[in-house]
Amino acid sequence: MRAHALTTAVTLCLAASLAAAAGAPSSARPESSRTVAEQPAPPVLVDCFWHPQIRPSAFMLACGDGNSRLTSLKWSQWGADSATAQGVNVVNDCKPYCAAGTFHSYAVSVRLDHPRSWKKRPQVRHYTRMTLVFTGARPDTYPPTVRYPLWD
Repeated sequence: MRAHALTTAVTLCLAASLAAAAGAPSSARPESSRTVAEQPAPPVLVDCFWHPQIRPSAFMLACGDGNSRLTSLKWSQWGADSATAQGVNVVNDCKPYCAAGTFHSYAVSVRLDHPRSWKKRPQVRHYTRMTLVFTGARPDTYPPTVRYPLWD
């Protein structure tokens, strides 16, 4: 009878151990068995209206007056540390003044980097710097490479 009680106790302990292991939280699983859905979300680009965007086709640079914007953005990479695209910077020459100015288009390479936690949503990371490299003509007053801090 003692042997039967000991066998039953060992079997119950083994069953409890297996049940506990099967119900272990996902954080206890090795990194290699985690799903794609559990990977951290990529950083976002925050627009003028405080909307997070990933791979936008257009982006307003001059939120106050709309005199500089990016269009036709084609993203070749959007990662945890940086993002790169080709596009067009459409800029108002403001001659004789901005309301009467003419918009001109300039081909650019775009790079986003320096991701940080977004103050508005700390759980979301956003790119904090944009670099434009003019690949051909550029506005008279612009250098070949322009860096913009992005809003938080």
